[in-house]
Amino acid sequence: MKNYFLYIIFSFITSSAFAQPIDSLALDTVMTYTSLESALKNPDNVYKLRLSKLKLTEFPKEILQLKNLQVLDLSKNKIKEIPAEINQLKNLQVINLSKNKLIKLPEQNGELQYLRVFIANQNEIEGIPYTFGNLKNLVYLDMWSNNLWNFPDELKGMTNLKELDLRNIQLNQKEQDHISSLFPNTKIHFSASCNCGN
Repeated sequence: MKNYFLYIIFSFITSSAFAQPIDSLALDTVMTYTSLESALKNPDNVYKLRLSKLKLTEFPKEILQLKNLQVLDLSKNKIKEIPAEINQLKNLQVINLSKNKLIKLPEQNGELQYLRVFIANQNEIEGIPYTFGNLKNLVYLDMWSNNLWNFPDELKGMTNLKELDLRNIQLNQKEQDHISSLFPNTKIHFSASCNCGN
């Protein structure tokens, strides 16, 4: 999974220079901080932060001080909630929340206009907020192995979405057809449909 995550980042992001968020500095040349303590010593110079496998049970609010943050990896922790204030990280392009204890996502995620990659697989998330429809730059959305049942029509606003992973989620054929209609130009990964739901 680690190699796959890196592949997604480099496939969709490092091919371009980021004139707006970080003044044309390519992300693959930027240091990745793996300690929040170290990152907070120079908060304005932190573009990539990986706090994976640290047994975190809460979202560290200190992250919100990293105003130029572009890549945030909180995977493989035990975080139960993402705060609404995540919208303060206006330059975020990649978020990895996989393998946590999340049940829902804040609507404020939809305010992250530069977001391109959102990974939240292997949680207990029940729905994708309708505000995700505002994410015009999102190209990859990984939600496999969640408890998803709610797919608002507003999600069709993600017009640049290239790939959507919904494997290992119980969806009947009607639900899969509805999702496919929202994203006619997106490669969608489903598991076999079930005889469940309405």
